[in-house]
Amino acid sequence: MLTTRFTELVGCSVPIQQAGMGRGIATPRLAAAVANVGGLGMVSVYDYTPDVVAQMLDNTRKQTAGTIGANFLNMVSVDPALAGECVAAAASRVRVVDFFWGDPDSALVEIVHAAGALACWQVGSREEAIAAAAAGCDFIIAQGIGAGGHVRGRIGLLALLDQVLSAIDIPVLAAGGIGTGRALAAVLAAGAAGARVGTRFVAAAEAGAHPTYVQALIAAEAHDTIYTEAFSVGWPDAPHRVLRSCVIAAEAYPGDVVGEEVDPNTGKRRPIPRWGPLPIHTDVTGAIEAMPHWAGESVEGVKKVQAAAEIVRELVDEAEQLLRR
Repeated sequence: MLTTRFTELVGCSVPIQQAGMGRGIATPRLAAAVANVGGLGMVSVYDYTPDVVAQMLDNTRKQTAGTIGANFLNMVSVDPALAGECVAAAASRVRVVDFFWGDPDSALVEIVHAAGALACWQVGSREEAIAAAAAGCDFIIAQGIGAGGHVRGRIGLLALLDQVLSAIDIPVLAAGGIGTGRALAAVLAAGAAGARVGTRFVAAAEAGAHPTYVQALIAAEAHDTIYTEAFSVGWPDAPHRVLRSCVIAAEAYPGDVVGEEVDPNTGKRRPIPRWGPLPIHTDVTGAIEAMPHWAGESVEGVKKVQAAAEIVRELVDEAEQLLRR
């Protein structure tokens, strides 16, 4: 097996972390399925109350004895007291709590450590990596510009890894454009301790992504993605990568509201504005084609809907074969 500093630290048997792909997509069922085959399964728990966070993670734990984590997105937009309560609720239930967007925050890291969990921050530059290590993070994720969804990186993944690995001495996972075993082998050979994989897992059978979104990923190639700030209603100045087709569809859409979401964890209904940055899960209705189809340059690796276990085994088996040569 591919044993690394990351697998030894978190207690996984394979160096793969499933990305926190947003509310309703990175579900307890998906995280448990990844954890059951030795990966680090992540549940997206941002934008909730501490009670909902606890319920989601308790549900996940009932489905697996493997390693699970909680992902928090854009915590800079959350009231600090509520953020601390949610992080504490998560950290007492999982092995890893990771954060994305905003400057690394030592106060949040301390809350994670106080509850006995490991803290991680996803970064897009050498400077952010150094700040995350200084904040006390146990490992980091270096995200290149080829990633899907919201993108912190501004340069290619291998160039970023070269900068980050020479600047810090904690384990570094690679993210952005990793959807095949060959890509996994490449970042491991470059010195990464593992990979964070997102787009491939959107099409996992256990994920909560809307079928129309999944079919768009299956039909797409790398050149069909675009780096843009188009879907920025409520979250400005946040670059992201989506399929070009959804930008074209949103431009052509005649109204200001493209659909409605029913939150799968709270039952709350909310309208979806055109250009809103919402994860498109199975409880979303409306003009799905005009909503953000988050996709990384690894989208060519999405050939069909697969069980999460099959995706993990496929990535690891191919990487192992290549690294043995």
